[in-house]
This record gives sequence, structure tokens and C-alpha cells, in this order.
Amino acid sequence: MKHQTLSLYDYHVWANQRIFEHLKELPQDIYQKEIQSVFSSISEVLAHIYTADTTWLSVMSGDGFDEITKLRNQLREKTKGKSIEEMETMFFNLSERFKAFFDRQGNLDQAVFPEHPNFGRLETNLFELVQHVVNHGTYHRGNITAMLRQLGYPGIMTDYVVYLYAMKTKR
Repeated sequence: MKHQTLSLYDYHVWANQRIFEHLKELPQDIYQKEIQSVFSSISEVLAHIYTADTTWLSVMSGDGFDEITKLRNQLREKTKGKSIEEMETMFFNLSERFKAFFDRQGNLDQAVFPEHPNFGRLETNLFELVQHVVNHGTYHRGNITAMLRQLGYPGIMTDYVVYLYAMKTKR
């Protein structure tokens, strides 16, 4: 049976892919269109998810706070002005890096101890960090749906149960 960490991350990848597929069906200008919302554009939301996901992979890999801060700043620049297709490729490549990281782990329940200058040392495990990555992505995919509706377009269902039904039909 597949480890819960891997299943949860697979859902995250599936949900992100559904968002990309949906956005590519809409008028091209929707992706970069300025909007009065939580983020200034849908492209900004996706850049934020990508930056956060990459940051958390770095945390899981044991990188230090200073190194992660530098990486986050580089990622903000790297994602600026990217087309939806470029971002989709970046997300795909990141998911491959996550999967390679998981493959290298002997124990997906292993304890990890990230440190933050303001919050201190956290005693957690890989599953809880992946759960955070997925919850964070879910929250911001909801932002994208709200933004699309504000722009007069429908969202796309990315609920976990929809994923479960989709996976059931693939068996």
C-alpha cells in the first residue's frame, strides 16, 4: 500500500495540474490580469505556491534558514513574468524533485527539526510537512477559484474527494 505521504502529495500534484489545465482553456489574458483580491493576479498566486513548495522541499531536505531565505528571494525573481506554460513546467519539475526526495527517504515518518529565528525549533515529521504543503496549496487554489469567479469565469473542482473518485476510475 502506498504511504500516506505519497498519496497526499500525489493529490497536490493532481490538483495543481487541474488548475493549469483549466486556466489554459480560458482567455489567455486572465492569467496575468490585475485584480483587486488577495493576490494581484492569478499568476502571482501560482508563483507564491511554487515558491512555498520549493521552500518546504528545502526545509525537508535539511537546509538552514539563511540558505532558504536566499532561495526564496531567487525564486521570486525566477517566477516573475513567466507564462502559464513556463510555470506549469516549473511545477512539473518541482514535483519530480519532490518524488526523487521521497524515493531517497528510507522512512517517510522520520522526524525532522526545522529551525526558524522567530518561531524556534520545531519537532515534526515529513508527513506533517507534506500535509502543510498540500493544505497551503489547497487554500491558494481556492483563492484562484474566487479570483476566476470575480473575473466572470468558473473555477474547477480540486477537492480531495474528487481526486479519490478520479483515481478510482483509473484502477
